[in-house]
Amino acid sequence: MAARGLDTTGRPLDPSADDGPTGRARGLDTGDRGSPSFSDQFGGRVVRPAQGARAGSAVESVDFSAAVCNGEADLQAIVRESGVHEVVEEINRELIALAPVKRRISEISALLVIDRLRAEMGLRSQRPTLHMSFTGSPGTGKTTVALRMASILHRLGYIDKGHLVAVTRDDLVGQYVGHTAPKTKDVVKRAFGGVLFIDEAYYLHRQENERDYGQEAIEVLLQVMESERQNLVVVMAGYQDRMEEFFQANPGMGSRVAHHIHFPDYDVNELVAIAQLMVDRQGYTLSGDATGALREYIALRVQRPRFANGRSIRNAVERARMRQATRLFRSHRKLTRSDLVTIEPDDILQSSVFSEER
Repeated sequence: MAARGLDTTGRPLDPSADDGPTGRARGLDTGDRGSPSFSDQFGGRVVRPAQGARAGSAVESVDFSAAVCNGEADLQAIVRESGVHEVVEEINRELIALAPVKRRISEISALLVIDRLRAEMGLRSQRPTLHMSFTGSPGTGKTTVALRMASILHRLGYIDKGHLVAVTRDDLVGQYVGHTAPKTKDVVKRAFGGVLFIDEAYYLHRQENERDYGQEAIEVLLQVMESERQNLVVVMAGYQDRMEEFFQANPGMGSRVAHHIHFPDYDVNELVAIAQLMVDRQGYTLSGDATGALREYIALRVQRPRFANGRSIRNAVERARMRQATRLFRSHRKLTRSDLVTIEPDDILQSSVFSEER
């Protein structure tokens, strides 16, 4: 039951009712003092490490005992009541490509459901190791899938909350002796009951620097990943080759990770589909010629430095919207609904990618 005045995520039902110092200390303030967390439709949240750990899931985990009666388990009742199928279907529907990733998430979900049913029917069942490694280039959906995974784990009762705390090296490693361990432990406490997502985890290991304190953070994480398996799931992410080197240098870490999932880069056709999905979600449409211009843009952009798959496409869509808005603002005429929603070829062709190519 949620506390009075709070929803099941620990957030005030009336945001304006808790904007004082206490609320800000819990990360409830959405002003300029820090980036607010954001919700998805399944109740999962991404929480910055500086914010409180009261964030949870807006849904309750399913009661497995209710699905077992007279020695029989109603599997479909579990799937239906937990809503796990909704999360899996949403991943399949809204994430372009990534077939190997979707398959692994479905397999893990099936394992978790059957494991809980075995325990309810008195069969020997040991809690599976849930720590994961997500590898791939930036913008391939690692954080998005980790957030959905947090929702699945919570709905099935493997974690108490559905939040995800996203961190990097700077959030875990201190700058002087005796600072790293308390800093890492504080982040871990905030992630208890949810998922700790460590992006570019290999930066924790800097063997060439004798004064680096990253190894201390690794040692704390190693201990927590073993001793607090009931309270925390750790997901480490980064480039595939660097993550492999990281696990080789820290075999204890690799042995604690049960699921290694690689996120492949998108090809041009998949990136075009991602862009069209983003445009549609924001209530815009591409004219016929604009679709061709978009494909031409993407074919050029993937060859340029710092390309980041879905992130770069999102930025491209935002810039196209900005150029469309500028074009309409300068038109000095009455605008139709079609004007407001249509992105034209020139809104894309004005990109510096084309001028640099020429």
